[in-house]
Amino acid sequence: MHIAQGLMKIMSVKKLTSAGCRVKIWIADWFAVMNNKLGGDLKKIRIIGEYHKEIFQAAGMNSEKNVEFLWSSDEINARGDEYWPLVMDIACRNSLAKIKRCMPIMGHSETDELSAAHILYVCMQCADPLFLQADICQLGMDQQTVNLLAREYCDETKRGNKPVILSHHMLPGLLQGQTKMCTSDPSSAIFMDDDEAEVNRKIRKKAFCLPKIVEGNKCLEYVKYIILPWFSEFTVERDEKFGGNKTFNNFEDIAADYESGRLHAKDLKDALSKALNKILQPFRDHFKTNNRAKNLLKQVETVLKQDQKTTVIPTAPSKEMEEALSVNAPSSSAGLQMSEEAERKYNIVRSIGEECIQEDELKNLLSKKPTPICYDGFEPSGRMHIAQGVMKVTNVNKLTSAGCQVKIWIADWFAQLNNKLGGDLEKIKVVGEYFKEIWQAGGMNPEKVSFLWASEEISSKGDKYWPLVMDIARRNNLRRILRCGQIMGRSETEVLSAAQILYPCMQCADIFFLEADICQLGMDQRKVNMLAREYCDDITRKNKPIILSHHMLPGLLEGQEKMSKSNPSSAIFMEDDEDAVSEKISEAHCPERTVAGNPCLEYVKFLVLPRFNEFVVEIDGGIKTFTSFEDIAADYESGALSNEDLKKALIKALNIMLQPVRDHFKTNERAKNLLEQVKLFRVTR
Repeated sequence: MHIAQGLMKIMSVKKLTSAGCRVKIWIADWFAVMNNKLGGDLKKIRIIGEYHKEIFQAAGMNSEKNVEFLWSSDEINARGDEYWPLVMDIACRNSLAKIKRCMPIMGHSETDELSAAHILYVCMQCADPLFLQADICQLGMDQQTVNLLAREYCDETKRGNKPVILSHHMLPGLLQGQTKMCTSDPSSAIFMDDDEAEVNRKIRKKAFCLPKIVEGNKCLEYVKYIILPWFSEFTVERDEKFGGNKTFNNFEDIAADYESGRLHAKDLKDALSKALNKILQPFRDHFKTNNRAKNLLKQVETVLKQDQKTTVIPTAPSKEMEEALSVNAPSSSAGLQMSEEAERKYNIVRSIGEECIQEDELKNLLSKKPTPICYDGFEPSGRMHIAQGVMKVTNVNKLTSAGCQVKIWIADWFAQLNNKLGGDLEKIKVVGEYFKEIWQAGGMNPEKVSFLWASEEISSKGDKYWPLVMDIARRNNLRRILRCGQIMGRSETEVLSAAQILYPCMQCADIFFLEADICQLGMDQRKVNMLAREYCDDITRKNKPIILSHHMLPGLLEGQEKMSKSNPSSAIFMEDDEDAVSEKISEAHCPERTVAGNPCLEYVKFLVLPRFNEFVVEIDGGIKTFTSFEDIAADYESGALSNEDLKKALIKALNIMLQPVRDHFKTNERAKNLLEQVKLFRVTR
């Protein structure tokens, strides 16, 4: 701890308590992890935190009734259901560019190579004063941007009492050109445990102190902001022939004497060294005589020596994350011989994915683990189109038939982060219930399927979840996270909010939090699933999640790469009536004799055949039953199957699929009420 962190904080806290304030000192251990201090090692960071507390307590701060030391990790874990929604809301309301302007709070600039954790850090620090119900933010001038962000957030959310910002002066480093002290450069500062000789050496031999120059004079700053506030006076001892001893009671007189030459730089330095040593001696004595303090100082010295040897992020996860990362996965697939049953399971599961990373890992998993865990998830955000409905029912039923346990993640907090339905969590939850109702009516086998609300699961196990999110965030730079924007339907070039940096880190964490062996999501989610596999490489975790990515159905109209809820003509919705289905398919893009890019043929291939195992078409008054897509494609390309006959057969098949869902939403009062609410919600994406 350097002298500004120590003595200035001690003086500030004493002044505040003497004025009747209650002071909460936030030991920001999780923040140090995100800023990669001490390699992000929480155990080492906690040792430093205890050492800092010991220094403050040696100054009598522990006897103050109105001073409370709070570990950020403990407090946030205890009240995570209050804290994290606040952080996410701040992230949603602020652009990435605005958050980057707060980088000086961590000693960075917005042009630095930043990690995703630096973005999360700012959003969390903005939440802290509100979470702590602070009336005053008493921090350094370098923290002003994030404190102003908190006040702006209060304006935006119409919170009555904004935190007052009380920013103290930032002491510069001792050497020329150093605008602030730096704990990584011992010469730049006096430290609270420096011995007398070290203080003398730094002040008398190293400190920048030009004769007769007050501005930018490091020694004069120390006198102004430490010595005078501590003693209420500053005494210079010197020989009578140089003017004799003189005691100053205000800085103006010191500055005037120094500027005129009546106070020499050597005398200033000698007096400053003596005053600093007088202040620091009780702390030195405490760390020599108090056994706990002695032990802490030894641990700190060991930690700092280790830190000097390496700046690499440790590969091993912290103990807090071990349980979240632990999965009872099978061992290596080397020399694997699959049984008939395992082969059967593999063929079923593999048929779901347009891509599988990696197939040998999937074979090994299905051969050795009786009930693999499969993760699927969705943002509740408006009406459900047929790809979300029919394809998910088909895929989930295949997975459970192959022995998998399927965890369906209702990503309500993620929909809020992505500003779906205006970020209104109540509406998002209504849509989540509506989705569940459709899948159950659509024939999803409930055996081995569990629906999990993200907000509830994360709130109940936040001590496992958030350290994982923070670790993923600090190990990935912004450029890597921005490449995952596709998972939210965003591009890298869009104006993004800070929430859209937090989102991929959370989605990556979901996979480990849910102990998933298989990620069964669409091809549009591939980048974040690959991020999870890369994270396994980073922490040397052997068992990576297998990525099983299903095909993304295009929109029905020409040139639409994907369905859009904001354009009803682009998709069939699960509760569309027969006339709506007929009208949409009749208008659908379906060029004669062209298979590639034909959305009607894609519907047949990915919806009809997997559900019915056949496709029945009336041709010239007769019936032809296809059992493979290759035969359908061949007949269509040759002209034996016309687009008119294709569309009629597709309309009929889709209506058969959808009828049970329509019936359910007509006869079930709960379902009917949910659909009426969902139809009123305005969907923008």
